[in-house]
Amino acid sequence: MTEVVVDGRTLSYGDVVAVAHHGAQVTLADGMLPRLTRERAVVDEAVDRRIPTYGLTTGLGARSSYALPRTELDAFSVRTVRGRANAVGDPLPTPVVRAALLARVNGLAGGGSGVRPGIVRLLVDLLNARVHPVIPEVGSIGASDLCQMAHVGLVVIGEGDAEWSGEVLDGATALRRAGLTPAQLGPKDGHVLCSASPLAAGVGALALHEAGAVLTLAQAVTALTYEGFRANTSPLDARVLALRPAPGQSRAAAELLALLAGGELTDPRTARRVQDPVSLRCAAQVHGAGYAALEFADAALAPELNGCGDNPVVLTGADDNPEVPGGTSEIVSSGNFHTPALALAFDTLALALTQTAAISAERMRRLLDPAVSGLPANLSPYGPERSGFAPLVKTAQALVAEIRMQAVPVCIDPRQGADAVEDDSTNAALGARRLTTMLTRLRQLLAVEAVVAVEAVDLAAPGTLGRGPEFLYRAVRKRVPTLDDDRPHGVDVETVSRDILGSDDVRSTLNALAGEAT
Repeated sequence: MTEVVVDGRTLSYGDVVAVAHHGAQVTLADGMLPRLTRERAVVDEAVDRRIPTYGLTTGLGARSSYALPRTELDAFSVRTVRGRANAVGDPLPTPVVRAALLARVNGLAGGGSGVRPGIVRLLVDLLNARVHPVIPEVGSIGASDLCQMAHVGLVVIGEGDAEWSGEVLDGATALRRAGLTPAQLGPKDGHVLCSASPLAAGVGALALHEAGAVLTLAQAVTALTYEGFRANTSPLDARVLALRPAPGQSRAAAELLALLAGGELTDPRTARRVQDPVSLRCAAQVHGAGYAALEFADAALAPELNGCGDNPVVLTGADDNPEVPGGTSEIVSSGNFHTPALALAFDTLALALTQTAAISAERMRRLLDPAVSGLPANLSPYGPERSGFAPLVKTAQALVAEIRMQAVPVCIDPRQGADAVEDDSTNAALGARRLTTMLTRLRQLLAVEAVVAVEAVDLAAPGTLGRGPEFLYRAVRKRVPTLDDDRPHGVDVETVSRDILGSDDVRSTLNALAGEAT
């Protein structure tokens, strides 16, 4: 994908990935600028008529009852940006900044903000010229991403810092070298640049896209472990699952069977045990819960990514949105900036990923236990004088510990903003950001399981592998040799995590094999 057309309504996770990671160009859809022009006319009229309007003709937060002098409105926009650029910490990675910029552009293109059209064009130009505002990583409590997005606003007006062509420059220099001109802010523009939750939406889109891929990887690695363990697949029987149709479990079971197709294990009579440990026997239930959590998160993120999170919002009549009755142009107070469902969904997904991580580590441990697996202790061909894969258990447990720590819910953390006015917030941006860390650790954990599972397959020596395990086994064995004597395993895990489980080609193939279930 080389171009993403933004219309405020149809931005997908794939679009966000294309712009954030692959540098796709951004274009505003036809009709966007005229809509923005109509909305701006409503703002200008409110200013001319001196209509009391939050953040436009009045102050913000606890100062919302203070009427701003007409001559101060432009300067107030600039002060709004400068006064809220208070984020701290390391700069966010460039893909995250690009995802946030794209999410904000899309939210503005969809209507409701009343921003000057030139501001939206400049944000698009920043993306296409690869001028990336430096945004510190900590500062949002989920009541809009104010203190972080204000750093974008600084660059828009030629202040702050930005990365361009691999160099961090002051905002004015970065714009000049990219052939761009700083914007002159008018009434409401500064507030718009800081408003809504584009960090939560942009990072969330990247995280949910990755979460879907990682859950498929978990399925594939589980199928590989099934082969090494010679697992019993009778719990995957659709008739069994229909007796208690828990969310997602039928999908997960069908995918596991699709991955195992072509091998011996699809016939439960080839299993080595009548009943396996829960980490194998109930993988469909756990991974199915992950799919259900992902669907919940998707339902919560879609309107945030393709909606207006501004306050107040500008309405120009039913011609802009036929689904909304009424044709009066006005500016209305809004609660659309508040993201409790999104934060709750991110927390739910974090907990589901932790469940997935926990059983991955346990499956790996079961493979090392000869009393359960029927394989040599620690999968070493030499006996007790060798460590085999036993020390790798500590790495797996350390990864699970980090994942579990990251899963602590953030949406119920007590916090407040402006006194007596902003008395609740959601931490949605934090909830999205920690998912990125969790998914990296989970992929590393799955790599641990995969490294051990291929060794188990070698020792179990099944006659025929399923298509999914066969593909993954060959991919791992191309990079990781069979265990002969004790050796460092960390480098093998990193290789599998980065070059195999992180490979778009591998993911595409495994996704296609799992998708044969449908």
